[in-house]
Amino acid sequence: MPRGVNTLASHCSLGLWPIVINTTLTELDTERPAENQGLGDMTFNLNSNLKWMTLPHFPLGNCVHFDHSFQLLCVLCRACFDELQTSGAIVWLVLDYLCDGLYILDTAVRLRTGFLEQGLLVKDLSKLRDSYLKTVQFKLDLLSILPTDLFYLSLGIHTPLLRFNRLLRFNRMFEFFDRTETRTSYPNAFRITNLVLYILVIIHWNACMYYSFSKALGLGSDSWVYPNQTTLSRGYIYCLYWSTLTLTTIGETPPPVRDEEFLFVVFDFLVGVLIFASIVGNVGAMISNMNATRAEFQSRIDQVKHYMQFRHVSRDLEHRVIRWFDYLWTNQKAVDEQEVLKSLPNKLRAEIAINVHLETLKKVRIFQDCEAGLLVELVLKLRPQVFSPGDYICRKGDIGKEMYIIKDGRLAVVGDDGATQLAMLTSGSCFGEISILNIRGSKMGNRRTANIRSLGYSDLFCLSKRDLTEALSDFPHARTQLEQRGRDILRKEGLLDEVGGDSLGVEEMEEKVEKLEACVDRLQTRLARLQMEYATAQQRLKQRITALEHSVGTTVTVGSGFLSDADGNESGGDDGARSEINIRL
Repeated sequence: MPRGVNTLASHCSLGLWPIVINTTLTELDTERPAENQGLGDMTFNLNSNLKWMTLPHFPLGNCVHFDHSFQLLCVLCRACFDELQTSGAIVWLVLDYLCDGLYILDTAVRLRTGFLEQGLLVKDLSKLRDSYLKTVQFKLDLLSILPTDLFYLSLGIHTPLLRFNRLLRFNRMFEFFDRTETRTSYPNAFRITNLVLYILVIIHWNACMYYSFSKALGLGSDSWVYPNQTTLSRGYIYCLYWSTLTLTTIGETPPPVRDEEFLFVVFDFLVGVLIFASIVGNVGAMISNMNATRAEFQSRIDQVKHYMQFRHVSRDLEHRVIRWFDYLWTNQKAVDEQEVLKSLPNKLRAEIAINVHLETLKKVRIFQDCEAGLLVELVLKLRPQVFSPGDYICRKGDIGKEMYIIKDGRLAVVGDDGATQLAMLTSGSCFGEISILNIRGSKMGNRRTANIRSLGYSDLFCLSKRDLTEALSDFPHARTQLEQRGRDILRKEGLLDEVGGDSLGVEEMEEKVEKLEACVDRLQTRLARLQMEYATAQQRLKQRITALEHSVGTTVTVGSGFLSDADGNESGGDDGARSEINIRL
């Protein structure tokens, strides 16, 4: 799929609806210049004949959401509080028709909004129109823009309930909430805010209905209804206060007097119970989600503590382990990156790894100027490791099976006594890269030549020899280049034995021995399988022979009787031809 189509589809899925310039759709230009071919680039080129475009900086969906919120709050309030409607009738008319214009524009845009079909963006106008017209949302959108305002001619302009059909476009509000929850960096805080907004809207509506109900029964007619109104603001605030106390069931309100009032209060109490249950359930779930990472991390700590107590680990080592966990949590390094990203496809996981680790990997001398494909493979294999103060990353004489890149922290090259500092390694440094290449003729071999210890808490990236070998197996040319670059570095430092360079290295010999051992293990496994199959076949053969013995019979003996020939004649003792047939198996 062209890159521009992907971008357009993402805009459509996020609700950044396209603004139609003309009625004709043309193809997006699939050719991209070289400067726009970077990883993660979201730009696309437009054909000179383009007559359709998206304007991400003009989020029409957000405007429609605020439009609907305005209708949700004001229509019922204006219908209940007459003074609010009559005091600013002209202003309300202007705002109402501006909102109607946005609704009509939203409907027109919806008729031309693309959708994905089998992974491809549909841009045919007839298909787009037919798809939208068949949805239930179109029927609701159509009902929401019906010109019910024409009844103003007979009922007057002070009847805002005629605009109640504008609330049928409620789906736009839910779409806005879903998009915002997906895109925000603080989803839990947004969920709590969303819940509070829902509750406030219910309290607001209940306050308006309480005032309207009191007005129908007669303002100030008894102790339960709203008393005689003084000012508009005081009336609304009192109704809002009453609605809040009733729905939350946390305060005393005047008791009802009439049957109608009792029914109204019972209904409010039922709604209040639902609101209270919703608050408790949603807030509890949100708090659990907010603390899920901390709870999981604390569970890991508790398991380690229990194990150390069971195995009677020394107090000093136990304190070091606990301080290491505290450092991980304090510096937000307690999350396993591989576990978090495993749900992503390989392409996105590779782009994230490139964005995070590529610059760090380029600092390694032997990997500079390598082809991009190899670097992509390597960044996926980098593993973060955290070392505590005083930990030895490697010791002199150890076999080198991995290389390290310092992301954060300070390491010291120390002498054999562990106190003398010979050099200092800081962020961006790396070590151990030569030993994992198995370069022939290296005087270092695959042994570590220095002791490296962490001075404080150090954050390192580790690349093992096995991972590097797997990555280089698909890039033989890159392997040759890396080995040559490693020889140049060793030659420059005087650590390359030119005479013995062609001889078989110890590390290579060890690898061949390991391969032979693996082959022998496979042969032994196959031999054991063959022996088992042979024993099974032999057992089956014995069973078949035993069954054959029972079917043929036991020993057939010809003694006292005579054997009959094929013609039925008996051969007696005259010819002395008696025979005994013994069948023995």
